[in-house]
Amino acid sequence: MTKKIAVLPGDGIGTEIVAEAIKVLDCLKHDFGLSVETEFALIGGAAYDASGTPFPADTLKICQQADSVLLGAVGGPKWEPLDYSLRPERGLLGLRAELELFANLRPAILYPQLVEASTLKAEVVSGLDIMIIRELTGGIYFGKPRGRRVNDRGEREGFNTLIYSESEIRRIGHIAFKTAQKRNGRLCSVDKANVLECTELWREIMIEISSEYPDVELSHMYVDNAAMQLVRAPKQFDVMVTENMFGDILSDCAAMLTGSIGMLPSASLDKNGKGMYEPIHGSAPDIAGKGLANPIATILSVAMMLRHSFGDSDNASRVEKAVTSALDAGYRTADIYSDGTKKVGAQAMGDAIVSALRAQ
Repeated sequence: MTKKIAVLPGDGIGTEIVAEAIKVLDCLKHDFGLSVETEFALIGGAAYDASGTPFPADTLKICQQADSVLLGAVGGPKWEPLDYSLRPERGLLGLRAELELFANLRPAILYPQLVEASTLKAEVVSGLDIMIIRELTGGIYFGKPRGRRVNDRGEREGFNTLIYSESEIRRIGHIAFKTAQKRNGRLCSVDKANVLECTELWREIMIEISSEYPDVELSHMYVDNAAMQLVRAPKQFDVMVTENMFGDILSDCAAMLTGSIGMLPSASLDKNGKGMYEPIHGSAPDIAGKGLANPIATILSVAMMLRHSFGDSDNASRVEKAVTSALDAGYRTADIYSDGTKKVGAQAMGDAIVSALRAQ
C-alpha cells in the first residue's frame, strides 16, 4: 500500500535540505521498491507570505490526510516584527497541536567519524548514544492563561502557565519506558520537583508508571543538574524523558555534544505512531540560499519516518548505512569539516549519500 508523505519545506535552509531528503526517497522508490508519494505544502513564513497565515487550512488538510509529515524548518528575522499570532513558529506549534503529536523523540548520537568535531574531549563523548523524549503538546508553551498586560503599578508584564494533567504525563511516560525497554533499560526522568508543583506531580506519576516496567531502571534528576551532567558525563544517560520546555533546552544541549546540530533528526508522534519528522536545527537564515547547509539531519529524519511510522526497518537501515558510508568517504559540510576531509555543500552531500545508497 502506497504511503503518503506531506512535505513542508518551510523557510530558510528548509527548502535546500528537504530537496536532498527527497532525492533519498526517490532513490528508495526507484531502486528498492519503496511505495510512497509526496505532496508539498506551505508552512511558516513562506505560508504567511503567500496567504497571510503561517498555518493555512489547506496545509492542515494535506497533513491530516497524509501518513506522515516531513518538515524542513520555519522562521527567520524577516517575520520577527509580526504579531506573535502570525509568526512562523505558530504554524509549527499549531501543526503539533492539531495532529496531537505529543511525543518528541530526539536521538543524540555521535558518529565515530565525527568525534573530533565535538567541542568536548573524545573520551567524554566517544560512543555517545542518548534518546531524549520530550513531551510536545503541553506545558508552558501551550498552557493558559497566557499573554501580556499592564499591572496595577503601571508596569508591563508577560505571563505564561505551566500545567500538565495526569493523563498527559502518563502517556509520555509509557512511551519513554517502552523506548528504554528496547535500548539499555535505563530511564532518567528530568524535572524540577523541588520548586515546581507541576513537575512534582510529574515525578509522582513516573514513579507510579515504573511498577509496570520492572525491567527498566528509573532515576530522577533536576533539570539544572541534568544540563550540567550532559556536559560533564553524557554517557551516563540512555533514555531521558522530560516536559516540553526542559526537553527543548536539553535536546539542543545534547545535540552539540555530537559535533553539530546539523546531524540530528527528530520524530514527533501521535498515539497511533503517525509522525512529523524534522531536523532539530532551525532555518539558519545566515546561510540560506548559499548551498552550505547540512542535509544529514533531514535525511536521517526520513530514516526515522521509515522505521517509526512505516515499520520499514530495512529501508531505514539502508539510509543510515548510506550516511555512514558518505562520512567514511570523507564528505563533510562546513559545520563538521576538519582538515583532511572533503568540504562539500548540501547538494554534493546529498549526492554522496544517494550514491552510497545505490551501492548497497
